[in-house]
Amino acid sequence: MSVKGHRFHPSILREYDIRGTVGRTLTTSDALALGRTLGTISVAAGGRVAVVGYDGRHSSPMLEEELCRGLASCGLFVLRIGLCPTPMVYFAARVLNASVGVMVTGSHNPPEYNGFKMVLGNKPFYGDNITRLGEQALRGVWVSGTGGIVDVEASDAYVSRMLNDYTSKKGLRVAWDPGNGSSGNVLIKMLRRMPGDHTVINERVDGSFPAHHPDPTVEKNLEQLRDTVLAEKCDLGIAFDGDADRIGVIDGKGRVIWGDQLLAILARDVLSMSPGASVIADVKASQVLFDEIARLGGKPVMSPTGHSIIKTKMAEIGSPLAGEMSGHIFMADKYYGFDDALYVAVRLVDYLVRSGESIADIRDSLPVMINTPEIRIEVADEEKFDIVDRVKERVKSANLDVNDIDGVRVNEGGGWWLLRASNTQNCLVIRCEATDEDVLETLKGRVCEELERAGVKDVDLENTLGH
Repeated sequence: MSVKGHRFHPSILREYDIRGTVGRTLTTSDALALGRTLGTISVAAGGRVAVVGYDGRHSSPMLEEELCRGLASCGLFVLRIGLCPTPMVYFAARVLNASVGVMVTGSHNPPEYNGFKMVLGNKPFYGDNITRLGEQALRGVWVSGTGGIVDVEASDAYVSRMLNDYTSKKGLRVAWDPGNGSSGNVLIKMLRRMPGDHTVINERVDGSFPAHHPDPTVEKNLEQLRDTVLAEKCDLGIAFDGDADRIGVIDGKGRVIWGDQLLAILARDVLSMSPGASVIADVKASQVLFDEIARLGGKPVMSPTGHSIIKTKMAEIGSPLAGEMSGHIFMADKYYGFDDALYVAVRLVDYLVRSGESIADIRDSLPVMINTPEIRIEVADEEKFDIVDRVKERVKSANLDVNDIDGVRVNEGGGWWLLRASNTQNCLVIRCEATDEDVLETLKGRVCEELERAGVKDVDLENTLGH
């Protein structure tokens, strides 16, 4: 056992992962210390095996190497599955019953960022666990043992498992955009075996992301995919973020299918097989989604935002389907319940083939609401939760219809508005939804009014109409 502590830069210990700027707040020393600390935690729980993968960022191989060295120094046998999407790490850790799974990834952040997503005992490792990991690293009490590092090929098994749930004999005309992220190689391997006519853009893994930023929830990043869908007359287009745990979809008319709309579409398939099941969505989702789940005979459940929170809630209540506006979609129906955008894409295309409906027609069948995108107002990190608490106290005292599971979501005037503090950025997140533009403008004014009373001045929510 060795005793020599390591101090992580406080900004990199996030709510759901570890993430920072390489060379400034995140270094190879951090990767080594993370391996040694996670390894110590795992060994104390009787663990023997770790699975590690990495994304296509230029800094990922060196971070992965030190991470593996740290895990092995604790006596763990480290299975390196190489360059891959994040859900492939989750898959390999699950099927191999590994005690630890770590993905080296900066997710959808700019190229200079990187970090680590973790599972321990096949459960999300987040929140207080990450805080305690930082404290344990600082104490520097690490176990020592004779472990090993072995390269393992996992992509064939991963692709086979996903396609096992593609039950249709036919396919669709689909455009795909992995955004030069780490799913490119696996996606090509998957499409060689999947029925249909497939067009792939930006499949080359490139950590500088030359085509566009790898975040499919930003409409600008979907423009190239939209152009491809329209030019090739595709039935739909599917995009992934940098590590493929989030999905973006374009319908055959070139329109974005937002995360809550996609969840409503998938719920049709899942609830037809699991009548009465619960479907979870985060507080930012449209009321249309919750109403649609109920109409389909399911039980809508509203959850705080956060993929680790939702995965944990999903396991607790046995929900077969869950999702976020951010494009994290979780399927436990026939699958493992983690956020896997590639698998969700397989299930979506399969459902569309079986249903005989186009995704554009299904979208058009949903009630039309007018809403804002996620509006982010920058505030001091140490003040954001206090601001939300002040607003919460006021609206509750006014006897308004308030849901406070994550910030405040207030139903009033024929719509709703949401104010919450971001867990990952120094900002407030705002969203409003209504049946017409006049009501939406009124709700936006209500948010500004409440923020001003809470001490946030000169908030501008104009020109923010969403879907």
